[in-house]
Amino acid sequence: MIKVAVVSYGNIGKFAVEAIQAAADMELAGVVRRASSTSDTPPELAGVKIVSDISDLGIVDVAILCSPTRSIPEIASAILAKGISTVDSFDIHGQAMLDLRKKLNEVGKKHNAASIISAGWDPGSDSVIRTLLRAMAPKGLTYTNFGPGMSMGHSVAAKAIDGVKDALSMTIPTGTGIHRRMVYIELEKGADAGKVSQAIKSDSYFSNDETHVLPVASVDELKDMGHGVLLEHKGVSGKTQNQLFEFKMKINNPALTSQILISCARAVLRQQPGAYTMPEIAPIDYLDGDKEDLLKHLV
Repeated sequence: MIKVAVVSYGNIGKFAVEAIQAAADMELAGVVRRASSTSDTPPELAGVKIVSDISDLGIVDVAILCSPTRSIPEIASAILAKGISTVDSFDIHGQAMLDLRKKLNEVGKKHNAASIISAGWDPGSDSVIRTLLRAMAPKGLTYTNFGPGMSMGHSVAAKAIDGVKDALSMTIPTGTGIHRRMVYIELEKGADAGKVSQAIKSDSYFSNDETHVLPVASVDELKDMGHGVLLEHKGVSGKTQNQLFEFKMKINNPALTSQILISCARAVLRQQPGAYTMPEIAPIDYLDGDKEDLLKHLV
């Protein structure tokens, strides 16, 4: 059995615990929470070991990091340095992701542990789909259209802005990979809506998209964790043009993210020490079961 620890217990952490409990080859070692939260046990964690330091859980094979993206580099480095493999859903695309991969690759190799970064659905499983689409039609254009739905990463980023009590960021696709961000905020008492709005729009999560910030009386009344994506690829196979591909899904955001994290927790233990993104992993490594038996049903 793979002994798995869940680090942080928010929306993703809750679904991660459920996915571990549903996995035949995994055992929940425990949940790591802030010291101030360890005594406040949710009913569904009754009987689960809850600690503030992962070292207090004893043997842990892999840690699922369910913390906000911007805290992942520090947390992942610290846990890898203990010789425990990690999986996270770091969701900042581009150079920040490559920098994290480079940093954790060095830490993992030094301490004989492996890490899979950005193991959500985008980046993550959608990255794998984009890789396959390029293999099928190497030349061409790919458009990734998110939503409409709640972006957890953007919501967390907006909530972290001074003066924001709660936030919901909705992603609205406008086509050809262009998106509008509708950010609903519940303000702290006395907060200046104009200053908060400007701070959100200036944040790197939002600065590259059309963003609208709307104060509301209650964010909780608006929340819906549904989301989705439409991947479109038009390209060339060999010398044959006009090859058209679509991949579409509508999902519960944290539930899917958590399931991918658990599948990657299985895969990370099959890798050499270092850090990886999902396209670098053989897809069969994500699955439980005998490889030869799985291939009978997959090929």
